[in-house]
Amino acid sequence: MNQLSKHKTILLLVFLVIMWGVNWPLTKIGLRYAPPLLFAGLRTLIGGIILLLLALPRYKSLRLKETWPIYVMSALLNIVLYYGLMTFGLLYTPAGLFSAIVFLQPVLLGVFSWIWLGESMYARKMIGLLLGFVGVSIICAFGIIGHASGLGIALAIGTALSWAFGTVYMKRISDRVDSLWVISLQQTIGGLLLTGSGAVIENWTEISWNLTFISNLLFISIFVIALGWLTYFVLLGSGEASKVGAFTFLIPLISNVVSVVFLHEEFTWNLVVGLVFILFSIYLVNVKSRQGSSLAAG
Repeated sequence: MNQLSKHKTILLLVFLVIMWGVNWPLTKIGLRYAPPLLFAGLRTLIGGIILLLLALPRYKSLRLKETWPIYVMSALLNIVLYYGLMTFGLLYTPAGLFSAIVFLQPVLLGVFSWIWLGESMYARKMIGLLLGFVGVSIICAFGIIGHASGLGIALAIGTALSWAFGTVYMKRISDRVDSLWVISLQQTIGGLLLTGSGAVIENWTEISWNLTFISNLLFISIFVIALGWLTYFVLLGSGEASKVGAFTFLIPLISNVVSVVFLHEEFTWNLVVGLVFILFSIYLVNVKSRQGSSLAAG
C-alpha cells in the first residue's frame, strides 16, 4: 500500500482511537438489551455486509479461488477468536483487569512484528511499549475488583494473542489482497460464525428491539466495525504495525473517559497518571531514531 501523509495518518489515528474507545461503553449499553454472542455477531455481520456492498464494484480484485484461505484465516483470528474469547472472558474476569490484560497486545505486537515482519526493535521502543502497558494497567486499576478465575485470565491472554497474531497476519498479506475485500469478508465470515453460535447457545427472544438498541447496534456496525477496521487496515499498510499498535494504548483511556461522562462511572486520578505513561510510550515508540523510522511519510 502507498504511504500516507502525516496529516492523513493523524486524522485516521484520531478517528480509530475515538471509535474503538467509545466501543467499550457502547457495548456495555448494548448488552443491556441483547445477549453477548448475538450482539457481537449481529454488529459484526452488519458491518461486513455494509463493506461488501462497497466492495462489489471492485469484484475483479476479489480473486476468491486464490485468496479465500486469507479471508478465512483473517476472520478466525480477528473476529471469531478475538470477539469470542473476549465475550466469554468477561464472564469470568472483572472488566478492568480483562481490559488491562488484553492491552498487552501492543507489546506482543511489537515483539511479533520484530520476529515475523522484520520491523526494527531497540531498547527505547521496547521500553515505550512496556510503559504503554503500564499506563493501561493504571487506568484499568479501579476496575480490578471481584473474583478473577484462572480461566478468565487465560481467555484475556488468548484475546490479546489473537489480536496480535491477527494484526501481524493482516500486515503480511496486505499486498496480496484488496483491502476492502479482506475487511468486508473478514467481518462477514466472522459475523456469520458468531451469530450462528449465538443462535445455538442463546435465545433471539432475549433481544429488546427498541430504539436505543437499534441505534447503538447501527452506530457500532457502521463506525466501529466497518469504518474502524478499514481504517486500521489502511494504517497497517502504510506504516509499521508496532507503531500503529502503540496508539491503541489510548483506547482504554477514551473508553474510561466516555464511561465517566455518559455512564456516570467513577472518575479516578489514575486516568491522568495512566495518560502520562501512555503519551510517553507513544513518543518513545514513534520518535525517529537511527534504528527506527517514523510511522508516516512526511
